[in-house]
Amino acid sequence: MYLKIQNAWREGTLRDQVLKIDNSVIQHGPFNDRVYLMKLSPMDHKDVPARVEEIAENNGYSKIFSKIPSSAKGHFQETGHVEEAYVPGMYNGYEGASFMAKFLSDERGNEQSPDEVKAVISTALSKLNESKEVQLSGDEECFVCTGEDVREMAKIYGEIFSSYPFPIKDPEYLLRTMQENLIYFGIRKAGKIVALSSCEMDVGNSNVEMTDFATLPEYRGRGYSYYLLKKMESKMREMGIITAYTIARARSYGMNITFSRSSYSYAGTLVNNTNISGSIESMNVWYKKLGQM
Repeated sequence: MYLKIQNAWREGTLRDQVLKIDNSVIQHGPFNDRVYLMKLSPMDHKDVPARVEEIAENNGYSKIFSKIPSSAKGHFQETGHVEEAYVPGMYNGYEGASFMAKFLSDERGNEQSPDEVKAVISTALSKLNESKEVQLSGDEECFVCTGEDVREMAKIYGEIFSSYPFPIKDPEYLLRTMQENLIYFGIRKAGKIVALSSCEMDVGNSNVEMTDFATLPEYRGRGYSYYLLKKMESKMREMGIITAYTIARARSYGMNITFSRSSYSYAGTLVNNTNISGSIESMNVWYKKLGQM
């Protein structure tokens, strides 16, 4: 399937749905050609592996991707899931998170550019903890986005990403997530938004995904993502969040280096995981401890 739907990706006619199965939350659909178990309820540890596999097989998806407490890993391994990445302390600083995968086609499980992915990781790790000074000029400002910004934000995301795993090109989606569990950050230059990012918070488990980074092409190379990340971390510390992580495009030197420079640790690679910028790409997971219980 995942080679047959490229035209629909480009046209924007596919959108995966988020729904509950029992007490857990999944996203699934042909856009990412997968089932993504986003939140696993403690009550569902034994039953959900079979449920998500049934959904995947019934729809012909080629991957099952799960982010779960590591204490549940055994239930998934019993049915052929493998751990692609591990983040310690994801759940309230105590329990780790396992990023599990089951590939339902040989093609989906085969990394197409393994040497390039390895080179990006190696280069990023060589920059570990190499902080740099980024300052904004007089006509630049960093700010927290509000509902008044969503149309401009959606336009920027639409310009940067021809496809994305969530509908961030939709102003209504951006507004709704602002009202739920996301804080969006931006940089303006001469009154125009030129860079964006977001903190997707799981307050109940004291973790946050640092995500949705986008800088307009003509403003790249100025360290905006690095600057935004520092501001995001400061805000999350104020809110008492313990663990930060990101899922970065595996072939993006810039984003992987940004997180390594900022003292994030490499956790693993999610093979052929996410539909972003017009194709399904592998993603690298990085994490950092921000605080303590």
